[in-house]
Amino acid sequence: MKVLLVDDHPLVLSALQQVIQSVGSDTTVVGVESAAAARAALKSDADFDLVLLDLALGDADGFDVLVEFRAAYPAVPVVVVSASDRASDVIRAIDCGAMGYVPKRSSHAELQEALRMVMTGAMYVPPSMLGLDFARELNMGDTVPGVMRPACEPAFVSPGQEPLGPAARPESHQKVPTMAEIGLTPRQAEVLSLLLQGLPNKLIARQLNLSVETVKDHVAAVLRALGVSSRTQAVLAVSQMTQGQGSSVAWRLPAR
Repeated sequence: MKVLLVDDHPLVLSALQQVIQSVGSDTTVVGVESAAAARAALKSDADFDLVLLDLALGDADGFDVLVEFRAAYPAVPVVVVSASDRASDVIRAIDCGAMGYVPKRSSHAELQEALRMVMTGAMYVPPSMLGLDFARELNMGDTVPGVMRPACEPAFVSPGQEPLGPAARPESHQKVPTMAEIGLTPRQAEVLSLLLQGLPNKLIARQLNLSVETVKDHVAAVLRALGVSSRTQAVLAVSQMTQGQGSSVAWRLPAR
């Protein structure tokens, strides 16, 4: 696995390189300290398997860089590694095409697990960040499927305290549905898998050899089945529906 790591803080860059290198003996990490250096690295060698991107870069806005890289190198997944754990930043990163979001306060094991998930075609969002904050940011309200709702509202969290936590997780008696149980057809599941990769309708149509109008119909059906009204809500809904599968959160894309 060949990883491009972009972080403008030398100490953080060095520490992250060591953690990522420990994922496997076949892992190669190229660390750069600026968006300009990252562009140069990708231009000279686009054969990277993964990009890890900090949002706070000295020479560019991290979100702009994320959009740029996803457009220029759509086959290379990007995972945001940021000091920010604001729900709005996570949502925006997913909207911009990130395949994962890892706060820098995460443990080494969490970062390593996130990388493994993304490299096997999964999207990673930390479980602690998948709660009512997202519903409020997205104005999901009563469109959130019941199985995704926590059993009760969390207590008020003051600045500096850990957000969410157990209150954001489903109770043990709540059954997490499978894709089949929410009524997706095989074609709709394929559309969802590509939607979760951040592909627009035109590219989904091209990959599945469908018309754009047909893809729009499938996307609408997927959103209805998930009980949401936008692509970002769909990503978060799938993540919440699968958090009962383990300590981390991801929906693995079906093999194509």
